[in-house]
Formats: sequence, structure tokens, C-alpha cells
Amino acid sequence: MSDPYTIKIHVLNGDPEGVRIIDRMNWTGQGIVFPREDWPAIKSRESFGRPGVYILAGYGSEDDDLMTIYVGEGDGIKDRIDSHYKNKDFWSWGIAFVSTNHSLNKAHIQWLEFALVERAKQINRCKLSNSNTPQEPVLNESDKSDTNAFLKEILQIIPLVGLRAFEKPKVIVTNDVAKASGATPAAGYDTIVVPAVKEGFDKVFIGESCWYSVRIAAGSIPKLKHIAVYQTAPVSAITHIAEVQSIEPYGETGKYKLNFKEPAIAIPHVKYDGINGNHIQSIRYTSKAKLLTAKTISDLLPWG
Repeated sequence: MSDPYTIKIHVLNGDPEGVRIIDRMNWTGQGIVFPREDWPAIKSRESFGRPGVYILAGYGSEDDDLMTIYVGEGDGIKDRIDSHYKNKDFWSWGIAFVSTNHSLNKAHIQWLEFALVERAKQINRCKLSNSNTPQEPVLNESDKSDTNAFLKEILQIIPLVGLRAFEKPKVIVTNDVAKASGATPAAGYDTIVVPAVKEGFDKVFIGESCWYSVRIAAGSIPKLKHIAVYQTAPVSAITHIAEVQSIEPYGETGKYKLNFKEPAIAIPHVKYDGINGNHIQSIRYTSKAKLLTAKTISDLLPWG
């Protein structure tokens, strides 16, 4: 278990969604969270004239489930962020980290930028706007140790302001754990049925053995042991099923990713029978037993 810690947040203008200054006891750094619209008013703050690293975050479109971020650095970060304010439209807010005792030099902030970009790529919970991948700068052993400690502080602060792009998703439920504990399947439904067009079915459901961007009621999550797919027209049938290995958050909008224990297997097609209202346009719940004996969608009614 990680050690407990305390964060001090100063809400500059009394707006909890506005500019916030973040400090920690015995830390030589400072975090500054700011909405995009507040940038012109706060960019003259002395802190933005220092060397530092910053993250800009937002959504490219209203249909995006994953947040887009940009990671940057600068000897003085004011001009860099000012340029992005004029030329990058996606971001709605940013967070900057600087040193309060001027201990960060160019090599330090370049290493922080490198480490944050690499972590975001490995965790894959965001869309990375950086067009170039920074190279790891050479630091001596003591400098790297100190800079890594600064990075650790950054990573403890970022989730508290609503950004989880650098945090490994925590598995909410795993079926192996449920089985080991002797838990019995919940009565009613144990299977989620998701609609998929051919491209998504081939690339993700079959190719990646997972399915993501699914909005699931919290009370349903522990019940789900299987996932089945309804292929839209021209197939118009439930065709495959897989055992769910784990469920984890996907993006920042309350959706989830379901990972399969093994590749999905084909089942006798449960066909759309042309009855109005029986076609599947959003997720549905049923039981595996019911699904494997059904011949048409009507046989699965009522849904779980």
C-alpha cells in the first residue's frame, strides 16, 4: 500500500473549477491548474516564467471517450503555453509544474517531459497530441534520482485534478477472483450483449479480444461473466460470445473496457426476426444459458 499524503490546494478566485495552486509539505515544486479561458488573465504570474513542464487536456470532439493531452516543457513556460493558446484548439484546461526554489534546469524538465510522454503512451488512456516523441536526456545518477522524485510528486497530484491519463486503470472486477472466493453467479442476467459494425467486430472484438467504450450501470458490473456481440446489418444476429476476464475504466466519461479471458467463440446465430423493437442498437443484458438456446432475438425477451 502506498504511503498516505496531504495535498494543499489554494482556490485562487473562489471557483473550485478555476485557477488552483497546489502545494505539498516538504516539496520543492508547485502545481498550477488553470482553465483555458483564464490563461490571458493569469499568464503574467511569476511562476510561469520559471522552467517547468505542463500538460494541456481536453476533448477533440463531443464523441471522444479518451481525453486528448499535450505534454510540453520550457525554460520559461509562459511563451510555450501562450503559443498553444493561440494555435491548439482541443485543450480546455492545463496544469503546469515548476520548482519553487529554481532547482529545475533544462535537462530536468526535458527528462520530465520525456517520462510523462512515455508513461502516457504505455498506459494508453488518452490521445497524445505530441507529434514528436522526445528523447531521454542524459542525467547523472543523482540528478535522475531527484528528478524521478519530482515526477512521483506530479503523478500523485494529477489524478486529484481529474486527469488519469498517467495512471494504470484499476481493475474493477475479475472473474478469476470471483471464482476463487466461491462467489455464485447473480440470479438473472450474467451476459452483456453489445452491437458492433463489421469493422469494430473484426478489429476489436475478434482482433483485440476486448470491447471498450461501454457504459455500464455500477450495479451490473459484478454480475457480468460473459459478453456477446450482435453484428449489425447485413448479419443482423448475435454471433459470438466470450468470457469476461476483467472490467476496467475506459477514458474519463464513466465508460468501461471489458477484457476477454480467451478469444471469442462462434455460437449458433441468434437472428433478428424482423419484429419492431427487437433490433439491438445499444447494450442489452441476458443470460448465457438463455442465449445458447435462443434462435431469434424474440427468444431473449424480456431482457435482463
